[in-house]
Amino acid sequence: MGKAKSPRRVAENEALAVGTQIRGSAQKLNLVAQLIRGKKAEEALNILSFSKKAMARDASKVLASAIANAENNHDLDVDALIVAEASVGKSITMKRFHTRGRGKSTRILKPFSKLRIVVREHDEDEDA
Repeated sequence: MGKAKSPRRVAENEALAVGTQIRGSAQKLNLVAQLIRGKKAEEALNILSFSKKAMARDASKVLASAIANAENNHDLDVDALIVAEASVGKSITMKRFHTRGRGKSTRILKPFSKLRIVVREHDEDEDA
């Protein structure tokens, strides 16, 4: 019997990976996500590996996971993958206090972000 199989959230020629607790603001992560949208998966990994932005490291982990999901779970061709979607959203925000002079304190916000990457198998004959 077991658990009923849930329907796929993406199309048959797509694979998905989600990073839910990425430390940093969504605005900074979106700057990195813009670099890889619409690119080939291999090219996107190269862009992220040479990027100076700290968020690129976490984004490359999520992209590598999406590529591995495509290969192992959905039997897609890794060489034909493109980054179909790279969407960013807010997650939790840790709230901390920093003591200041004269008995006062300041609130410090430490945001977290979500990153959702969908890779799609791209056929060469679709372009023609």
